[in-house]
Amino acid sequence: MSTYLINHLRIPGGVPTEESLRYLEQVQATTEAYGAKWLAVDAEVQVIEGAWPGSVVLIEFPDAATAKAWYNSPEYQAILSLRTAHTINDLILVDSVGPEFTVAGYAQQIRTLLGQ
Repeated sequence: MSTYLINHLRIPGGVPTEESLRYLEQVQATTEAYGAKWLAVDAEVQVIEGAWPGSVVLIEFPDAATAKAWYNSPEYQAILSLRTAHTINDLILVDSVGPEFTVAGYAQQIRTLLGQ
């Protein structure tokens, strides 16, 4: 089951720093051994509800353990501060649902837990 890393990215002043550009030049190489697929990078979002200042980065990993192994790897940790010192980020990992998942089935699971 795939896991997605979602980064809600904000670049102060809207212009990347030299350090941020160095991060971009190096980060993809750190993900290759972990089977990551880059799906969106600095993508402008189309807000249809609420607010989302900034952009988004979306990376698919084979699973959560692999995503965490990449994040904690010496190769990634060596460049992490190039991003965190110059941008505002909210990073989350989200597991995808399985192939048999239905929203109605999920609602039924909740009803069962609630004794309904």
